[in-house]
Amino acid sequence: MLKVKLASVCLVAAAATFSAAAFAETFKWASQGDILTFDPHAQNEGLNSAANSYVYETLVNLGKNSEIIPCLAESWSKEPGGFLFKIRPNVKFHDGQTLSPEDVVFSIKRALHPLSQFRTYTAGILDAEVRSDGQVFIKTSTQSPVILNQLTHLRILNKKWAEEHNVVNPQNYVEKEESYAARNVNGTGPFKLKSREVDVKTVFVENPDWWNKANKVGNVTEAIYTPIKSAATRTAALLSGQVDFVLDLAPQDAQRLKRNDKVKLVEGPELRVLMISLDQYRDKSPYVRVDGKATDKNPFKDERVRKALYQAIDIQTLKRTVMRGSAIPTGSIIPPNVAGWAPEQDVRHPYDVVAAKKLLAEAGYPDGFEFTLDTPNNRWVNDEAIAKALAGMWAKIGVKVNVNAMPRANYFPKVLGFDSSAGMVGWGCSTQDALFSIQSLVSTFDTKKGNGLSNIGRVSDPEIDVLVEKIKVESDPKVRNADIAKALKIISDKVYELPLHTQLITWGMGKNIDAEIRSDNRLEIDKVKVNK
Repeated sequence: MLKVKLASVCLVAAAATFSAAAFAETFKWASQGDILTFDPHAQNEGLNSAANSYVYETLVNLGKNSEIIPCLAESWSKEPGGFLFKIRPNVKFHDGQTLSPEDVVFSIKRALHPLSQFRTYTAGILDAEVRSDGQVFIKTSTQSPVILNQLTHLRILNKKWAEEHNVVNPQNYVEKEESYAARNVNGTGPFKLKSREVDVKTVFVENPDWWNKANKVGNVTEAIYTPIKSAATRTAALLSGQVDFVLDLAPQDAQRLKRNDKVKLVEGPELRVLMISLDQYRDKSPYVRVDGKATDKNPFKDERVRKALYQAIDIQTLKRTVMRGSAIPTGSIIPPNVAGWAPEQDVRHPYDVVAAKKLLAEAGYPDGFEFTLDTPNNRWVNDEAIAKALAGMWAKIGVKVNVNAMPRANYFPKVLGFDSSAGMVGWGCSTQDALFSIQSLVSTFDTKKGNGLSNIGRVSDPEIDVLVEKIKVESDPKVRNADIAKALKIISDKVYELPLHTQLITWGMGKNIDAEIRSDNRLEIDKVKVNK
């Protein structure tokens, strides 16, 4: 198994470049779901963010060793009350306009907008302004180094273009708003968006005026993305040469393809935890029934019920039969290798059906109850199959579960709009820091603070909220990690989430393709090489 690296490098060694003649290759790739939107602040989801990173760039980025490196900012420094950035000169947007400090300030303010789904990445960021010398000052409430990690996800778009096309504010993706920015792009990235056919095909072409083209690593000049829902069809497309690369091989296919000399596989653990979130906010949850009838008593608000569901999960069977071994069971909402993770916080409640039944009886549900579990069917590895397996396990304690599987384009607006009693969550810790998960998934929903934006169960615990605000501003690693440990213990003890596993990702590609896997499962097409 190859080691996964989290590397997103804007500046690379010139020695890695190829001759101009080598830059003339089409690259065809696929995964199970389609890109959701090209508005860079509208939807914080893995594949969607990857697609946006091809066309939009950020001030800073993460290097191969997770260090902060320059991108659209040439340099930066800590200043009283924030960070000062020198903007790279002579960078062109796709329409020919020159990147300006005003574009950067506009984009940071746009990311701070209440409609932005990237407000979690703005934790501690208060505002942005252009200084008299043309540098950009980002005002913050903390000098925490996590601010720079967050900025690796806040992409920059052109202010004038946004004004001309009435997209000054982010697209309201949750309410299924259509906007010009959803299907059109004006970034500074290595690729341009050539065409977009929703659920059919998206084509990117090389940006000939990319400021960093001289240091480009790969040789792809055209990239064609095709969503293919069926795992078997994706595998067949790879074997036939219809596509060069599959992002998400099914575990059962990956095992078989290891013996096939037509393709090569690269695999490793992803910085993502799959879990189940339960509605703990409403007294009457919309998709819960007791004795066949709607009820004014929400069972998920009872800690004993949540723990019963947790203890009824046979995680080893799930790993063996559904994931075919391609999963690492976890007791935490954060994966290993992120700041704040500790083994003592990664212990599962034991699998115990007898104890689970007893807890249900104590909570007043000796005969169980019924609820609907929402899940995507084209986002995470075997997501629908996992949901169905859980339904079978919960049936053993008398709980009837109706699995409501749907395409990711329908799933995310539904659960982010809180139209769910229970939903599957796959959360990647893209900042490599525990705050990102705790703040997003279990802090009280607060659009002004950017807290709880993916807290689909509407968990609300004042003690966690206090800890989150402390973690945001604390710069002492020991103090900060102690507060993170306290928050994670509360989440586990009170069963605010039902963690399942960290999934192992497998990339499948033709023998002629070189692509380095990342632990956030992002394919960087500007670094892909298609060999003859």
